[in-house]
Amino acid sequence: SLFRIYYIQKGALDLSPDEAHYWEWSRRLDWSYYSKGPMIAYLIYFGKTILGDNVFGIRIMAVVLSAFSSVLMYILGRKMFDNQVGLFSAILIQVIPLFAVFGIVFTIDSPFMFFWILSLFLFWKAINRNALCVMSNESKKNQTAPSRITDYASRINRSSLIYWILLGLSVGLGLLTKYTMAFFYLSAFLFLFLRERKLLLTTGPYISFIISLLVFSPVILWNADHNWLTLRHTAGQTHIAEGVSITLRSFFEFAGSQLGVITPLIFILMALSLWSQRKQKEGNLLFWFSTPVIAFFLLKSLQGKVQANWALPGYITGILSFSAFSKKVFPERRGKRILITTAVLLSMVITALAYYPSILNLPPKKDPTSRLRGWKELGSEVTKIYGEMSEKGPVFIFSDRYQVSSELAFYVKGHPITYCISHKRRMNQYDLWPGFSELLHHNAIFVRIGNTKVPEKVASAFGNIEKSLFTVYADNKKIRDYSFFLCYDFKGMKEEKPGTY
Repeated sequence: SLFRIYYIQKGALDLSPDEAHYWEWSRRLDWSYYSKGPMIAYLIYFGKTILGDNVFGIRIMAVVLSAFSSVLMYILGRKMFDNQVGLFSAILIQVIPLFAVFGIVFTIDSPFMFFWILSLFLFWKAINRNALCVMSNESKKNQTAPSRITDYASRINRSSLIYWILLGLSVGLGLLTKYTMAFFYLSAFLFLFLRERKLLLTTGPYISFIISLLVFSPVILWNADHNWLTLRHTAGQTHIAEGVSITLRSFFEFAGSQLGVITPLIFILMALSLWSQRKQKEGNLLFWFSTPVIAFFLLKSLQGKVQANWALPGYITGILSFSAFSKKVFPERRGKRILITTAVLLSMVITALAYYPSILNLPPKKDPTSRLRGWKELGSEVTKIYGEMSEKGPVFIFSDRYQVSSELAFYVKGHPITYCISHKRRMNQYDLWPGFSELLHHNAIFVRIGNTKVPEKVASAFGNIEKSLFTVYADNKKIRDYSFFLCYDFKGMKEEKPGTY
């Protein structure tokens, strides 16, 4: 965590487009947003209020939540198995590439990971307290228990209910972070139905479910007031509207991405450990909180593109299972010790290289960190032009991509309000905020990625337009081109809502 704090302040990575966009949300706090719940905006608002409206203030919660996630993994591993499993799990979640990146880059996966692990811990505590409740109640029915045992049973009942209530709060907060948290319902139900069916006859799980929905209700109410935009967006993003189709390319892309972000050896050993321990109570819980999630996204990738991080929650219990499996087989044979050690070292090396990708000398198109570079330089250049144009009158800034509009809002000096016009794109959050239609006779800076022409709708909206090209370099390599259009005397533009979500 200390290294990450240093890296954020001294490293070469600018805010990612998603981080910059969520920062834009934090400037306009709401009950929900177009594509996600409000938790990420609230956390960024908290961080920048404490540490300033800067990169460190935005990303500090990634460091904090990653550290707390490790603490929870240790506690959960210790409760389910022992101290060694807990410690190994806490370390693994810091070195596996998929998880390590969210200790620096603050997107929705950082808090989502934390709330999923917290919910797992509370679920484990709740079902074990419930088991004690059942035993105590049976003792009371037989009327063989003395009064002090009856008092003990009452305390267990109360503590069990408290854990179910806390679980509902945690799951609800997870839903406010990322809608994939809904898989927790599925996994919990499968485990209870197939392993602990008696608990489905108790009130705890249902109280927990109702509380989680109450916590999540602001998002439901917001969507009801905005024509269910999030559902429409999710349907578009997951290709539901396209119907059933099979595409092997996206399947192999997703499968390959999982081997990359988990690393091949750990991925294989995770699968082996989950399967081999599925008959034990602890292993069974880990199996049902992992396999359905990963299997769903593998099948979904047959129908359309699936992002590499979507299956993240399925690997959290995979880490616990791999840790328990490793402790069991590590002393057995030298070959197994070498395999496990190699798997962990390989993961550590890949994660280390992700911090300093310049070591690999990758071309920008194959370097995943190139999306986080060059934005500060873009902001500096637009700041200079903005200052020069402001001498002739008021100026506003806009783009045709929310990523560019958000980065400009952050990196242009003074954090100006920026806009995003609808032009050959799907809907985004900017379409729900006020546009610039009333800024008549203002001048403007229109920024597009690449060496492109000005769209006809923009050209006809201004009295005069001048184009210039700006290229961003990093480590003497070209990152990307930007087209700047200096627009004078805004005459008005018809606002159009995008046709896709």
